[in-house]
Amino acid sequence: MKFIETLKNAYKIEELRNRVALTLGLLLVYRFGAQVVLPGIDAAMLSDFAGRFDDGGIGGLLNAFTGGAFANASIFALGIMPYISASIVVQLMQIAIPYLQKLQKEGESGRKKINQITRWLTIGICLVQAPSYLAGLPALGVPAEAFVLGQSALFYISSISILVTGCVFAMWLGEKITDKGIGNGISILIMVGIIARLPLTFAQEFASRVFESNGGMIMILIELVIWFVIILLSILLVMAMRKIPVQYARRTASGAYEKNIFGARQFIPLKLNASGVMPIIFAQAIMFVPSAVASLSDSTFAQTIQANFSDIFGLWYNLVFCLLIIVFTYFYTAITVPTNKMADDLKRSGGFIPGIKPGTDTAEYLDRIMSQITLPGSIFLALIAIFPAFVVKLLGIQQGWALFYGGTSLLIMVGVAIDTMQQVNSYLLNRHYDGLMKSGKNRKSVE
Repeated sequence: MKFIETLKNAYKIEELRNRVALTLGLLLVYRFGAQVVLPGIDAAMLSDFAGRFDDGGIGGLLNAFTGGAFANASIFALGIMPYISASIVVQLMQIAIPYLQKLQKEGESGRKKINQITRWLTIGICLVQAPSYLAGLPALGVPAEAFVLGQSALFYISSISILVTGCVFAMWLGEKITDKGIGNGISILIMVGIIARLPLTFAQEFASRVFESNGGMIMILIELVIWFVIILLSILLVMAMRKIPVQYARRTASGAYEKNIFGARQFIPLKLNASGVMPIIFAQAIMFVPSAVASLSDSTFAQTIQANFSDIFGLWYNLVFCLLIIVFTYFYTAITVPTNKMADDLKRSGGFIPGIKPGTDTAEYLDRIMSQITLPGSIFLALIAIFPAFVVKLLGIQQGWALFYGGTSLLIMVGVAIDTMQQVNSYLLNRHYDGLMKSGKNRKSVE
């Protein structure tokens, strides 16, 4: 009843209602575009091609992030991933290129210039990925008869233009959702694409367990319980933080009379997983390399490498994947959590950590704390990332459904859901309504 009352309160706020309606409308456009097949390809002959991605694997992972558009040969087949790749590259370039560092310090105007650089880089990545995708369609199982107009230069030029335009349009939809909708638009587009595959994969798992007498309803209930436990653990990973107490110096305010303003005691929140899902994305990008390189050779060793690193549920793949996630977690945390800048800002504002000298000692203390909490955070992140392999091997869960038991898919869904709820919660609390989060309290106006 309280949840229904909260939804009613949210509907009463006109601005929030309009933002939610706009977000849902733009998401509907994105999902509609994911079903529109590229001109020149017969959609009726893509069933075998789409079936290749139902069993998971690297292709299934790419298909999950695009909400099925990859397997549909859709105008949104590249999804929003080129923009994500461009954002990662620009973020890493900010460490080494002074010009980007200067833009980062210029505030809003610098951020706009960095966004523009990211957009142009996105187009460049699309111009590389689009012809690769089209050239790989026959090798992935699309019959020659499916190309109605043949694989001529005209087909490639038009299809590349459409794929690049589709990615840019998806990027525009994400930015509009961020500006005028609710939540982070790019993340929501990825989440919606992932969730779009959820009903079908669960229906396939349900049919396998119940109608084929492969465990029955008991196994379905066990799987759902395990799934909810993993979701709860992922929420804990996303929201867990170490609070570093901060004390601000006592000040005296002068005026008609003098009064003492006692130092305010606050804290610096250091997240257990400050890097988010980026280490998993980095690690997955690296994991594509061994299989691609090994495919260039016909030797027995190369074929063994290709077989091991093409199976995302295999032992060697997950062992290397786990180690890479831990390494990249430390790397990404080091470049995104500027402990020296935090210490300088704290010193300039008159704050200090009790028992720690301001300046260099504070920076070293924060760096030491980050190193200590990053280790368990990285191990926890790695275990969640490889958990789908455990449920496939131990419980016999179908690979498509197993992808929702961990990895990037689950963490993106959890992170985006929490971020969106926090934004809705802020609107409700500002209007003196109970929020969606447990910490929200009814705020009544003071008369």
